Amino acid sequence: MDILKKIQDHREQEEELKWEGTFSEYLDLLKERPYLAQSAHSRVYNMIKSAGVAEEHDHKRYKFFDEDIYGLDEAMEKLVEEYFHPAARRLDVRKRILLLMGPVSGGKSTLVNLLKRGMEKYTHTDEGAVFAIKGCPMHEDPLHLVPNHLRKDFQEEYGIRIEGSLSPLNTMRVETEYGGRIEDVLVERIFFSEDKRTGIGTFSPSDPKSQDIADLTGSIDFSTIAQYGSESDPRAYRFDGELNKANRGIMEFQEMLKCDEKFLWHLLSLTQEGNFKAGRFALISADELIIAHTNEAEYRSFIANKKNEALHSRMIVMPVPYNLKVSQEERIYEKMIRESDIRDVHIAPHTLRVAAMFTILTRLKESKKASIDVLKKMRLYDGEILEGFSDVDVEELKKEHADEGMSGIDPRYVINRISSTIIKKELTSINALDVLRSLKDGLGSHASISSEDKERYLDFISLARKEYDEIAKKEVQKAFVYSYEESAVTLMDNYLDNVEAYCNKAKLRDPLTGEELNPDERLMRSIEEQIGVSENAKKAFREEILIRISAYARKGKKFDYQSHERLREAIQKKLFADLKDVVKITTSTKTPDEQQLKKINEVVATLIDEHGYNSSSANELLKYVGSLLNR
Repeated sequence: MDILKKIQDHREQEEELKWEGTFSEYLDLLKERPYLAQSAHSRVYNMIKSAGVAEEHDHKRYKFFDEDIYGLDEAMEKLVEEYFHPAARRLDVRKRILLLMGPVSGGKSTLVNLLKRGMEKYTHTDEGAVFAIKGCPMHEDPLHLVPNHLRKDFQEEYGIRIEGSLSPLNTMRVETEYGGRIEDVLVERIFFSEDKRTGIGTFSPSDPKSQDIADLTGSIDFSTIAQYGSESDPRAYRFDGELNKANRGIMEFQEMLKCDEKFLWHLLSLTQEGNFKAGRFALISADELIIAHTNEAEYRSFIANKKNEALHSRMIVMPVPYNLKVSQEERIYEKMIRESDIRDVHIAPHTLRVAAMFTILTRLKESKKASIDVLKKMRLYDGEILEGFSDVDVEELKKEHADEGMSGIDPRYVINRISSTIIKKELTSINALDVLRSLKDGLGSHASISSEDKERYLDFISLARKEYDEIAKKEVQKAFVYSYEESAVTLMDNYLDNVEAYCNKAKLRDPLTGEELNPDERLMRSIEEQIGVSENAKKAFREEILIRISAYARKGKKFDYQSHERLREAIQKKLFADLKDVVKITTSTKTPDEQQLKKINEVVATLIDEHGYNSSSANELLKYVGSLLNR
C-alpha cells in the first residue's frame, strides 16, 4: 500500500503544479518571475547548478553528476564551463551540437540519461517551470505570439529578448480559434517527459533505406487532406517528429555519426538559425539542446570526410574519457552489481578494488618522468599522498597525455568476467584471486585486444596480484593486531615517551631501577621505518607527532591509538613483524593445537565482524596469507 500511496501523492502534487490561463495572465506571471522565459540551454545549466557546486583544489565539482558519473569531475567541469554556461548566456556555443566523444562504456549514455531525467524533475520545480501554448504539439513558447514589430518594446518593458517565430499551426489557430486576439490564447504549464514525448526527443539510427526523415520532422497526415484541401495546410501535418517533440528541451542523437547524411543536414539550420524545414511550410522555430555521442574511431572517420566540414564546424566536441581513479572505478562496479542479479553473492573485501587497479593500469600512459611508474601514477591519481610529490606534480602528469583515458579495459568487461566466474562455478562467494584469474582467462577472447596489448595487460594482472598480496597481508595483520590491541597501545605509549624525550632533549627514567636513560633510538627507528620515514625525515616526523599531541591537549582531548593514521599503521606493521612467526605457524599448520585453533577463530571472527568477510572468504584469506608468509 505504501507504493500506491506514493503514486497517489505524486499524482496529487502534479495536479497542484498544473497551471492554465490566457496569454495576458501569463505575461503577469512573467513580470513576477522573468526567469520563466529562459532558453533550453539556460534551463539545463540552471538545473545542474541548482544541485550545488563545490570548490576543490582550484576546480569546481558539480554535485549534479555525483551519484551517476564517477571519477570524471574535471571532464564534467569542462563540459559545464565551456559549453552549458556560455550557452546559457546566449553566447555562440549554443548554436553548436554538443558531441560527446569517448570510448565504449565510458559514461556517455549515462551522462545523457542523467540530463534527461534531471530535466524531467527540474520542470516540476518553480525555477524550472515551463509554459507552452495549450494544444500545441511542439509545446511552443507563448512569447512567439508577440509580433516582431513589438518585440523591441516588449524587451524594454520585461527585460526579456524573444527569439523565434510563431509556428504555421499556431499562426492559423490564432486566427481561426481566437479571432486574432493573442491576449486570449490559452497557455499551460508543461512537464518534460521522454515517455510522453514532451520536451525530450531521442533519435536512433537504423537502416538508411527504411528510415524516414519524418522520424525527425513529422509528416503529412494524408487522411486529412480531403478535409483541409491542401498538403500545405498545417492542420494536415503531424508535428510529431523528434525535433518537434524535443522543442524547449533536449534532443539526443544516439550514435549520431552512424546516421545517414540526409538526417544530419537538418541540424545545420537548426543549430545556426534555430529553425528547421518541415513539409510545405516556412521554417519552423525550435529551441533545443542537441546532444549526441559517438566513439573516437567514428569521429576520426567523420572529420576525415571533407563533405562533413559544414556540420563539423557546428559541433563542440567534448571528450568523455574513462575514469582514472581506482576508488571511483570501484564505485562503478558496486553500482553495476547492485543493478544486477549477482548482488546477493558475497564479494570479499578488496575484490573490486583489485579489479579496479588492473582496469586503471590498462588506461594509464607511461609518464615521461623517470621517477614515476604506472603504480605511483595510479596512486597519485587516486589522491594518495606519496612522499616527494605534490598536487602540482599530479596536475603536470595529467597534462602529459591529452588522450589519456581514451583507451583501455572498460567496466563492462570486468563485470562480465565476474558474472562469468560466479555462474560457471556456481559460487556464492568470490575473492580477488577469483576475479584476477577470470580477467586473465578472458583476455584471449576479447575481440578488440591486440596481442601487444594482451602482453601488457598480463603484466598489469601480475602487478594487481602483487598489490593484493600486500593488501591481504595487511588485512590479516590488522586482524591479528586487533587480538593484541593491548600490546599495540603499550608499544605506542612507549614510542611516544621516547619521542617526547627526544624532542625535548631530555632523558627517560627506568620505572624499575629509576636509572636515567637516553631515548631509545633503535625502538623509534624500528617503528618509523615501517612506514618509510627516512633517517633525514625522522626529526620532522617526531616533531609533527609532538605538535599533534599538544593540539589535542589544548582541546582537552587525549591523544590515543586512533589519533594519528600513519603512526597507527607503523605500530601495526611493527607488531605484525614481531608476530610474523606466530602468524606463519597459526595460518599454515594443518593440525593446529588448541591454542592455535583459538587464535585462528579469534582472527576469523575479527575478519567477519570488523572487516566485512564471511566465514568462507575469511578462511580462504588466512590460508592464502599463510602460503605467502611461508614462501
